Amino acid sequence: MKIKNITDIDGFFKVIDSCQGKVELITGEGDRLNLKSKLCQYVSLTSILKTDVEIPELELVAYEPEDTEKIIKFLMKG
Repeated sequence: MKIKNITDIDGFFKVIDSCQGKVELITGEGDRLNLKSKLCQYVSLTSILKTDVEIPELELVAYEPEDTEKIIKFLMKG
């Protein structure tokens, strides 16, 4: 799924941490980062947030349907 305009980064990673299955970020080069790993969260944030505090667009893969639903609910709340 592609997601855009995440402004609540702390809330976003809390939702990711609460997911039961694996959640991956697909980089522009096609690499897959496990977002449940704190190290990968840090790496993804430092590379994405070099100049901006809003994440413009990400591609995520959530392997459990419940996790996808949880992420979508968070995104719909704003």
